Amino acid sequence: MRLVVSGVSHHTGDVELRERLAFSEDSLPEALSALRKRIADAGTVIVSTCNRSEIYVNHAGEPADLHHEIREFICDWHGVSEGELGEALYEYHDREAIGHLFRVASSLDSMVVGEEQILGQVHDAYITAHREQATDKVMNVLFQKAFSVAKKVRSQTRISAGKVSISSVAVDLAVSIFMDLSGETVLVIGSGKMGELTLQHLVDKGVGHVIVANRSLEKAEGLARTYNGEAVALADLDEVLPRADIVISSTGAPGVVLEAAQIHKALRQRSQKPMFLIDIAAPRDIDAMANEMDNVYLYNIDDLQEVADKNMEARRDEVDRCLKLVDAGTDQFCRWLRTLAAEPTIVSLSKELNKVRERELEKTLAHLPNLSEKDREEVEYLTKRIVNNILQRPLTQIKQEAYDEDQVGVLQMVRRLFGLKEGT
Repeated sequence: MRLVVSGVSHHTGDVELRERLAFSEDSLPEALSALRKRIADAGTVIVSTCNRSEIYVNHAGEPADLHHEIREFICDWHGVSEGELGEALYEYHDREAIGHLFRVASSLDSMVVGEEQILGQVHDAYITAHREQATDKVMNVLFQKAFSVAKKVRSQTRISAGKVSISSVAVDLAVSIFMDLSGETVLVIGSGKMGELTLQHLVDKGVGHVIVANRSLEKAEGLARTYNGEAVALADLDEVLPRADIVISSTGAPGVVLEAAQIHKALRQRSQKPMFLIDIAAPRDIDAMANEMDNVYLYNIDDLQEVADKNMEARRDEVDRCLKLVDAGTDQFCRWLRTLAAEPTIVSLSKELNKVRERELEKTLAHLPNLSEKDREEVEYLTKRIVNNILQRPLTQIKQEAYDEDQVGVLQMVRRLFGLKEGT
């Protein structure tokens, strides 16, 4: 059997091509069925995320032929030409394909190295394929091993330590200040995408209440409605500012939107309760003088980017350790894969010795007609134990020998020694 993978990712294709090659969650069962009709008796899994679309196949065919079939399937399914795919489509087989999957699942091939979503996405893709009965024994073991390697990478290295996006860094800082966000209020000034993404992260962390302030009250109401919050006009900012524990400012204004004097006044009304200010605008929205005040924590986009960059650098330092774990996992799976070649010989040898056991047992019992049923069962059980004990060491050794490069020669010798037929 040969393992292959063909795909396009953020490394090789632009976002437009990746969008065209994506498999929706609803279309996956049909796509898996169509792929298996094209490549009969194959184990298949399709992994499709915003940054990659990959097709994994296990089949007895030659890698070049399998890659050709997958390429044609991708073109037919998505209505693209081979010319449009160009060099964006990468193709790996055997050990390279195995290592690639382990790196993907471990988030070493992600746009943001160490991100947490990809393992869940790969797991969901496998579960869908398994549910649709598109996988086989090799695919099942391959993906289970991928999940095991990914968990080792996360638990034994710091590849996921520290957030690396501006919005997630901001939320981590907020959590470090307030510990529990459930009782806190967040005020969003403006309707910038980065501000909304930060708000989404804060809501996911359980922030208690949302206020949206915008020059356009209609836009403020739309964003507030999404998060079950309240909306105010920007002109009413001073009225809601004292209630805000966390302020996210992301407007397109040409100058300062929130003055130090406004923050100082709000602090007095809050009895100096801490305020966390996130200025993600360019140019900056919040007066930098606010950072001189006690109980004010002001971070602008450069501050957040610096933290994110340091976190990313720390992750890069961990990559070598992660790759060693991936290589070790790849070696283990490849060794297991090689033992599969010994299975027909092992099964055949076990059957042959049990045929001899059954034949001799039948002869012996024919000469002992007075044995009770219980005694006959005891004798039969004894013969099974003898055969199993005889087989234990040779079968273990055959599996060990199957790791070697000359596994074919070893297996042929075993077949000749015991008179086993080829292909049984």
